[in-house]
Amino acid sequence: MVQAENNKRIAKNTLLLYFRMLLTMVISLFTSRIILNTLGVVDYGIYNVVGGVVTMFTLVSGSLSASVTRFLTFELGKGNMTQLKKIFSTSVQIHIFLAIIIVLLAETVGLWFLNHKMNIPSERLPAANWVLHCSILTFVTNIISVPYNASIIAHERMKAFAYISILEVTLKLIVVLLLLVLLIDKLIIYPIMLLFVSITVRLIYGIYCKRTFEECTVSFTYDKHLIKDMTSFAGWNFIGVSSATLRDQGGDILLNLFHGPVVNAARGVSDQVNTAINSFVYNFMTALNPQITKSYAANDQDYMMTLIYQGARFSFYLLLLLSLPVLIETEQILTIWLKTVPDHTINFVRLILLFAMSESLSGTLVTAMLATGKIRNYQIIVGGLQMMNFPVSYILLKQGMFPEITLIVALFFSVVCLSARLLLLKGMIGISIKYYLKKVLLNVIVVALFAMIIPILLQHAMPTSILRFFIIVIVSLFCTLIAIVFIGCSREERNFIFSKMKLLKSKIKQLIIK
Repeated sequence: MVQAENNKRIAKNTLLLYFRMLLTMVISLFTSRIILNTLGVVDYGIYNVVGGVVTMFTLVSGSLSASVTRFLTFELGKGNMTQLKKIFSTSVQIHIFLAIIIVLLAETVGLWFLNHKMNIPSERLPAANWVLHCSILTFVTNIISVPYNASIIAHERMKAFAYISILEVTLKLIVVLLLLVLLIDKLIIYPIMLLFVSITVRLIYGIYCKRTFEECTVSFTYDKHLIKDMTSFAGWNFIGVSSATLRDQGGDILLNLFHGPVVNAARGVSDQVNTAINSFVYNFMTALNPQITKSYAANDQDYMMTLIYQGARFSFYLLLLLSLPVLIETEQILTIWLKTVPDHTINFVRLILLFAMSESLSGTLVTAMLATGKIRNYQIIVGGLQMMNFPVSYILLKQGMFPEITLIVALFFSVVCLSARLLLLKGMIGISIKYYLKKVLLNVIVVALFAMIIPILLQHAMPTSILRFFIIVIVSLFCTLIAIVFIGCSREERNFIFSKMKLLKSKIKQLIIK
């Protein structure tokens, strides 16, 4: 009964997040086109790579964010309100201290790197400095919001999370529309307006959490053991977060150093496509992760394993459903969307989607690892492997390799890291590697192969046209759904899907009759 309620909560929260995601995805894709056309390829590339410089300083914040979410969710699973209050207040104090340290680093090291090492046209350096300063302040605002966001996710209040996110993306849409009418330097005014959006959203998160959750009242507290536990957890998790950041933002900087801001624009467009499509999996995992952590805290091993295996499969299915038509009709989609497609964008989009599909298989494994709290050896090994992305990419670019090599390297190490995660989690939580390979990895490979056969044949049989584009999109979605339901799903999962479809059909009929 409890598991049924938990599954129902996961499904409800996922639907709420999908509603938020659909709106934000449409707005984000629309605004990306306007920003690219309004700023121009060079300024868009500058904005993308300078923002990446600031992201390089968010390594610690990312590790602390995972730490706060894990500790809050774990204590909720145990029902310890006193400890929850301590964790929240301690996390706010840690994040304020961290924000001060990173501002000092970003305004010294980051500023020097921007002005003396990056490949930016001299006439655009003043504007690039504005981007850096505003991005730093936006980061400070976001990092202080981390404990509040973590509380909403830990309590599984996805309705509030969805509504606030919708407000945020709507405000960003207004900012982009204002860019069309403002006559001042758009590369300067754009990050300034985004800073004001970030501050507004931060205030809303704070007000909601203080009114809704008992523990979200900040009071000065000093618990030496709690601080040690949280910072130790964050410290080891720092390795994993920093390796992922070096792979992504470090790759952007390498591309800038070796190929210039035009290639950064191409990478920026591919990141937008990836963010839009990958948000499906992010929303699903946001709804699923608290249940994995809570089931571990409650020593419900069987339910946790079920969530791990099913979560990995359905994360991949969701990505495949949206990625397949994009992978096949990349050029046509980018031409319709952007009109002016920067060089290398098509290859970047295809590679980054393949990378995202590979990473989706590891999402639940990472959550299970964080739930244990015993992450030192895991992060040293897996984080160390991920860190190899940066030096290997540097060496290959130094040898004159094409820009896409950075993502090919990332894809290779993604597969290597998946193997390492399985080996390590076998000892940490008793995961069955044989079961995972058979029921998850082999399952998704077979589903993907069956889903792509007919769309690829159609692509080769039909000439390039709008008609072919729409046919392949529709056929890809249909073939993927058929492959998921009849090849990927178990009999129980298939029966569950059919029962929900019948229920939905019945409700639609009742609405029509009324």
